[in-house]
Amino acid sequence: MTGGNESCSAGPIPLSYLTCLTYILQEWTGVEHIGDYLSFAFYLVWVLFPLVVVLILPGVIVVLFYISALFVHIYKRKNELKEAYSHDVWLGATEMLATLWDGHGRIWHGYELHGVENIPEGPGLVVFYHGATPVDCIYFMARLLMTTKRHCRVVADNFVFRIPGFKLLLDVHGVIPGPREACVSTLKKGHLLAIAPGGVREALFSDEMYTMLWSNRKGFAQVAIDAKVPIIPMFTQNVREGFRTLGGIRVLRSLYERIRLPVVPLYGGFPVKLRTFIGEPIPYEPNMTAEELAAKAKAAVQALIEKHQKIPGNIFRALMERFQTKKKDD
Repeated sequence: MTGGNESCSAGPIPLSYLTCLTYILQEWTGVEHIGDYLSFAFYLVWVLFPLVVVLILPGVIVVLFYISALFVHIYKRKNELKEAYSHDVWLGATEMLATLWDGHGRIWHGYELHGVENIPEGPGLVVFYHGATPVDCIYFMARLLMTTKRHCRVVADNFVFRIPGFKLLLDVHGVIPGPREACVSTLKKGHLLAIAPGGVREALFSDEMYTMLWSNRKGFAQVAIDAKVPIIPMFTQNVREGFRTLGGIRVLRSLYERIRLPVVPLYGGFPVKLRTFIGEPIPYEPNMTAEELAAKAKAAVQALIEKHQKIPGNIFRALMERFQTKKKDD
């Protein structure tokens, strides 16, 4: 091996580092023409690199979730809490996590929040289009807490509460599984509550056309009527370009309908521009039926999509919007 190293630097024209490395490996392994194998390996890495990126980037969000969960467990142990879910005690933890997620949104997506002035004082039901992941809702909640000191609770699917290690994190942030009574109670206590009527089905099976998969759901509207609160429409631009799913595969749709678990793979995590827009609230009207209010809320979210989203969505265009100096008009 020593002789090989010396031969690499010997002579009037020293060999390149890669050529020298190839020579050493050939001496070690005894394999002739090992440079051809290395060239093929580098070629495979180059070809497969985009695939690796789109599969690894979603893992960053998963890691952030578990960092958040680990943080609240450490926070609980450090403060030796007797009442683990005291909001006064957990204020520091929620603000720290809001800083973490808001920082990620600013750096990775250039996240912007527009129309905060449309959120009325007091309780309200925030209704939004569900992207492939709820990351835009998390950014919204973090930015809202940091700028207005207001907490927004959120309704999540039941499967979220079965994820190991997440229970404390969900409890601290007021995430609820969504029975109507619990939603009404949350609103009557004066809180903001966010819900995506399309739910997991919309997250997995909508696409770059931003089709709203709300079916005939009206339970959220009945919640707003029972709690006598306004509905606040919300939409995040380019949310489908940040993450995409393989929901177009028919067998996966059939499997989901059978087991009701998010078995559809997703990819992405691209640093596209994300802007969340808050529309004008739909006030409570005692004479309006749940069907009428649901239709009105759906039309309001659809109007935000049509105003702020170029359809079909395009990942490259959404990436280029990060470099636009002029903000899109509200």
